[in-house]
Amino acid sequence: MQINESELRAFSSHYLKLLTEDYKTINLTRIDDSEEFYHKQILDSVLPLKESKTFLDSLQKNGCHVDIGFGGGFPILPLAKLLPKIDFYGFDARAKKANVVSEIAIKLGIENASLRHARLEDIFFDKNVSVSFKAVGKIHEFLNMFNTNKKIEVFFYKGPNYNELEDIDSVLNKWDLIEEASYDVEGTEGRVLLGFRNKSVLHGTSSKKFFTFSSLQQNKKKI
Repeated sequence: MQINESELRAFSSHYLKLLTEDYKTINLTRIDDSEEFYHKQILDSVLPLKESKTFLDSLQKNGCHVDIGFGGGFPILPLAKLLPKIDFYGFDARAKKANVVSEIAIKLGIENASLRHARLEDIFFDKNVSVSFKAVGKIHEFLNMFNTNKKIEVFFYKGPNYNELEDIDSVLNKWDLIEEASYDVEGTEGRVLLGFRNKSVLHGTSSKKFFTFSSLQQNKKKI
């Protein structure tokens, strides 16, 4: 996928202005330099669309993408900006951030992203979707939380030394490794995109309450 750098830079400038001025008290980013923000937050979020055919194909095939733990809106809002025909859903455990990032999405003119207060272990994925995690915890811990009876593809944005910190072998009995793409991000040591697809029905972390993903799509109110 080709990325229009001038348009992406304009988007980055608007985004950073919102974070450092309108919402500066919320602490959604520690970066206030425009070049650093562009490379480490915006470009880093969307490079998998260019560097990984597996990632792009997954989003386009499913037509629906979920981002877990989006924090200040990364990578969900930059991805949604570049792929307006795909529905994006973001789940974050912090209600305040979910509400604020929803406001930011509106101000950025993004209409295809729905940001919700929800936890991964409370969601039963009853639809085929792609899922992403950026700058969050361990791969094996998150993969073991999933509950689904469908085929889902899960992608992690990781640093180049992920093998030193991750126990990937422990999940390969339930998941296939479908992508391992390395690429450069200016100002960092590099990035690796790791993708997994479940082999069978998953009964992950138990929860006293379950929301089906379909019900979350239908219910536009925050949960």
